[in-house]
Amino acid sequence: MFTPACLPILIGSLPLTDHHQALHQILATTPDIPLWPQLPKNPQEGMLRQFLDGYPGLTEEDGHFWIATDRPSFAEETTCFYEDVLRSTDTAELPEESRFSLNEQTACGFFVLRETLPRLDRLPLSVKGQVTGPITCGIGVKDQHGTPLFYDDSLRDMLIKLLSLKARWQVEQLRPWCRETGPLLFIDEPGMVSYGSTAFSGISREAVCSSMAEVIAAIKGSGGLAGIHICANGDWAPALQSEADIISFDAFSYFDNLILYRVELLAFLRRGGILAWGIVPTGDPLAVAAATEEDLLARWREQVGRVSALGFAADRLQAQTLIAPACGTGSLSPQLAEHVLQLTGALARRIRGE
Repeated sequence: MFTPACLPILIGSLPLTDHHQALHQILATTPDIPLWPQLPKNPQEGMLRQFLDGYPGLTEEDGHFWIATDRPSFAEETTCFYEDVLRSTDTAELPEESRFSLNEQTACGFFVLRETLPRLDRLPLSVKGQVTGPITCGIGVKDQHGTPLFYDDSLRDMLIKLLSLKARWQVEQLRPWCRETGPLLFIDEPGMVSYGSTAFSGISREAVCSSMAEVIAAIKGSGGLAGIHICANGDWAPALQSEADIISFDAFSYFDNLILYRVELLAFLRRGGILAWGIVPTGDPLAVAAATEEDLLARWREQVGRVSALGFAADRLQAQTLIAPACGTGSLSPQLAEHVLQLTGALARRIRGE
C-alpha cells in the first residue's frame, strides 16, 4: 500500500491561462506527485464540460451545452456508445484516441503533463489525475428540457460509464511514468456528502454509493489508487465506507464534522486508507491571505491529536497522510493561488523534517 508520509499534493484548478506556466508551478510544489492542471478560465475546462466528450447527444451553442436526446441520431449514438463500452471490457488497454480519451481542447493540461513527464530528470513517485464525479456531473449536466441527467436511469448509466472509462484511460496513460505506485486518480465529488440537500434533492444514498462504486472500481481495476475529493460538508459515511483509497477533505473548514464519524473514520484508517488533509485554505481570499505556515502547522497538529484520541496512533496517521489545499485555487487571484501552493509545499516539508 502507498505510504505518503505527509507528501504534498494539489487539487487541479489554477487561475492561469498558460498550461506550461501552471505545470511549472505544480512541479515546483509537488515534484513527487504532480498532477495535470485544470484552467477554468478556459470555459471548456469547467468541471462539467471537461469530461463530456464522447457522450451521445452532446450539443453546444453560444457557450452553452446540453444533451439533446431529441435529435434524430440519438438512438444510434446510444447504440454506438454501448458498443464501444462493450469493446472496452475486452481490451487490456484503451486506445490512445477514442471516445474515452481526454480531448486536448478540453483537457490540455493532461497532454502538457504527459509530454513533460519523459523529460524529467527523475520520474515522480506517482502522478495524479482527476475526473468530475457522477453525482455532481449528473446534476449539473442537463437535457434539452433542463432536466439533470442523473434523474434518468439510462442517461445516468451512460454518464457513469463514460466517466469510469475516462478515469481508466488516464490511469493507463499515466502508469508508465510512476516510479513507485500506480497513478492517483481523484474523483471530484462534493455530492457524495451533499445528497439530500436542496441541490441534490431526490437522490438516494444507494444511488450515490452505486454510482461512485463503478468509477472507483474502474480506477482500481486498471492499477490506480482511487481518491475522492470533497470540499463540502455533510454525511461522510458513504465516502469513508466506500472502496476509495484516499479521501481528500477540507480540513480547514470541515474537520469538526468529519471526526463526528468516528466509527467510519477509524475503519477507513485501519484498512490503510489515506487522508489528503486539506489544511491550506482556498475558499475565502481573506483567510488565504492571512494564512501562515506556523498557524497551519499548529492547526494540523491539533487536528492530528484529535484523530489520534479517537483510537488511531499518531505515527500511523501521519504515514497515511497527504498535505493538501482544501480545494482548487481556480477562483483565487494568481497571487493568492501561488501563496496556497507555496504554503502547501512548505508545510509538508516542515512536517516531514526536510
